[in-house]
Amino acid sequence: MPSRNADDMSTVPKMLFAGAALAFGVTPFAADAQQFPPDQRPEMATEVAAPHYADLAPLVIAAPLILDATIRSTVTINGPEAAGVDPGFIRLYVQADVNALIRGTTGVPPRIGYLVDLPADARGRAPRLKKVRVLLFARPVAGRPAQLQLVAKDAQRRWTPAAEQLTRRIAQETVQPDQPPEITGIGNAFHVAGSLPGEGETQIFLTTKDNRPVSLDILRRPGQQPRWSVALSDVTDAAAQAPQRDTLLWYRLACFLPRQLPDSSVAGSAPQDADAARADYQFVLQSLGPCDTRKAY
Repeated sequence: MPSRNADDMSTVPKMLFAGAALAFGVTPFAADAQQFPPDQRPEMATEVAAPHYADLAPLVIAAPLILDATIRSTVTINGPEAAGVDPGFIRLYVQADVNALIRGTTGVPPRIGYLVDLPADARGRAPRLKKVRVLLFARPVAGRPAQLQLVAKDAQRRWTPAAEQLTRRIAQETVQPDQPPEITGIGNAFHVAGSLPGEGETQIFLTTKDNRPVSLDILRRPGQQPRWSVALSDVTDAAAQAPQRDTLLWYRLACFLPRQLPDSSVAGSAPQDADAARADYQFVLQSLGPCDTRKAY
């Protein structure tokens, strides 16, 4: 049964309860359920740390609707309708007023409702969210234009200018016709030693969701820093560069490449060439840096 709190309203659309499990069943890569230290609960926080690219990218990619909204009221959901809520979390039904539609092919009503699981405060109570401004990453509920379903457990994010700016930038990247493909694994890898000690080239072919070609090329020259680049076609581009951090191509690589070069990728190589390919692959991972995520409201 729904229960009232200081920010709630008296009724909750019953149709949302049947879909509650589905609403929280999508967990994109690099996105954890939100956690807060006791002194940094949403209702107590005065500052919000800037989001990382890898925090927002999976939400933007998954969400057909992205909204800037201000929470108007909440209802705490208890009983069978709260099944599956993680320990220390509380399920809320939220009503919010829409400030802006950041992404969406159709309009949305000025007021919308949705379910969200959030960490309880130090006393085990629901956080006070009235008038809190948020970014929502959601999909529409069929036949219910005023009801939304969040695309992930952490798809309600506290609004900041930096978060909105980054969200809009990622959204723009994801609609470009030449956006990089999703990386699914690693194919073959080849290393060719040069004529001088320390000289060599490694080429690593990646597998992708839509079978588009992607390859990594690592060059080593005596007395020079190693250099690597990524190619998004079958044609080797001498001007190709490593991706800039916090771009969609960087995200596809840094967050989805395996941490080790599979043995199958170098199965046909001589041992010294296989070792060189593995070392070059680790150089690429180190250059990309970690797939940073921030557990933030």
